[in-house]
Amino acid sequence: MADPLSFLRQYNISKKEIIERDNQIIFGEFSWNRNVKTNYLKYGSGKKGAPREYYTLECLLYLLKNITLQHSVYVRQCAAEEIPAVNRPDRKELLAFLNGESNICGSIDKSAPLEIPTQVKRSIESDGSSVEPMSKKARYEETQVQNFREQLAARLDVNKKEASVNIDNIKSLSETMSVEKIAAIKAKRLANKRTTIKRNDNDEAMGTELRAILDYDVDSTKDIISRERQWRTRTTVLQSSGKLFAKNIFAILQGIKAREGGNHIRNAPLSTKVQEPSKINKPLPQIAQYNRYDQERFNRQKEETEGFKIDTMGTYHGMSLKSVTEGSIIQKKIQPGFKNIPVNKRIITQNSQKRTSRTPIIIIPAATTSLITMINVKDILQDLKFLTNEEKKKQGVTRDNEVLLQRKRNNITVPYRVIDNPQKLTPQDWSRVVAVFVMGPAWQFKGWPWDGNPVEIFSKICAFHLRFNEMKLDNNVSKWSVTLLNLSQTKRHLDRAVLMTFWETLDKYMLKNKPDLRF
Repeated sequence: MADPLSFLRQYNISKKEIIERDNQIIFGEFSWNRNVKTNYLKYGSGKKGAPREYYTLECLLYLLKNITLQHSVYVRQCAAEEIPAVNRPDRKELLAFLNGESNICGSIDKSAPLEIPTQVKRSIESDGSSVEPMSKKARYEETQVQNFREQLAARLDVNKKEASVNIDNIKSLSETMSVEKIAAIKAKRLANKRTTIKRNDNDEAMGTELRAILDYDVDSTKDIISRERQWRTRTTVLQSSGKLFAKNIFAILQGIKAREGGNHIRNAPLSTKVQEPSKINKPLPQIAQYNRYDQERFNRQKEETEGFKIDTMGTYHGMSLKSVTEGSIIQKKIQPGFKNIPVNKRIITQNSQKRTSRTPIIIIPAATTSLITMINVKDILQDLKFLTNEEKKKQGVTRDNEVLLQRKRNNITVPYRVIDNPQKLTPQDWSRVVAVFVMGPAWQFKGWPWDGNPVEIFSKICAFHLRFNEMKLDNNVSKWSVTLLNLSQTKRHLDRAVLMTFWETLDKYMLKNKPDLRF
């Protein structure tokens, strides 16, 4: 399909004349309105939800006419003539494309809707000079067209009257000609009738008037076509103009079928050509394809396992996960020799398998109204800088079920596990819980150990409350044994000093109550 950008590039490279007349830009036999949009995107449009904006044909043609001007002078001249200017970031790449220096441009939107051009018909005189296009000829008024039609109908009636024959003057042919001559005339008349068309003397005069009527109809049709737009539906949008279904899709389907059938050859190019019967020397052996519903034929002989000791009738029913992963053969080899291992080494082996984790656990609220959540906990506790949940969501950060903090202390990186769902913790995990962030409501501790009593919980776990100092303190928090972390809503440079208080308090608590954990 013809598009104005391609025509502008082609005519600019070949130095052909581009005509501007009556708000139309004409490329030979095709013309567009000067304000028609091309498929060249403006800089910055269509990114991050921004609407797509395209340069007009008039804007690009004006740039080619003033290519020697400096960009600042060009922009002022465009503003004076009320013509959109080309942005500076687009100028270099756009001129390289229009001048033919590059054939590929990333700013061209191939999916942009294109306007259908208006075709301009030109006639050539005998001396070779071109005549004005048909669209520029004088229009005939409706009264003139009606007069032409009446004259045409009158002339047709006159021809009918002249064609009438006077019966009185008719004489018999047998009186003037012989039978042989009459037969020869009839045969000649029939032969000429098949190859000739009857013409009248008034054909040339009538042809001029008919041409005037047709010109009037063509002008009316042009006005209608100029307002037409290409009809696009869900079906036409999905239709591909540059690919053939039989050539591209069938090749992909044959490749998929070959892989499923087990006949796929690695690195073999896909091809849609079918081998001719004359070129086939020997029939290819048919390989048995796998079928999950036809398992009986795979259990016929033990030789089908190719020498491997595979029990095709085995089952995992009643076995533990450990026994499945280790395998029955390994267990048979290890169990007899286990009796010969010394008792001391045997105890060390058993204890090494039951080694518990020493990573501390921090629990934060699961409510989205909390200042600290799974989205911003790494920024607050690890980077010591407060960021709201809204700011993190705008950055594309998603919520995780668990977060592993990496705290640097004395040139050593120590991990801390952060969760917001304490219901998943086992009794062994609760011994590693060292800190909890409190919101205020007592229902936060529903389902916790120690009967969910906040007073008893805070005597065993170090509690903190993160708040803005401009906000009112919760009544429950004021009664509980909780360390307050007061942040400012506007002064972000004070965050580090406040959040360092959290780590200093936690280190003192773990040194006194949890010295066995890693911190």
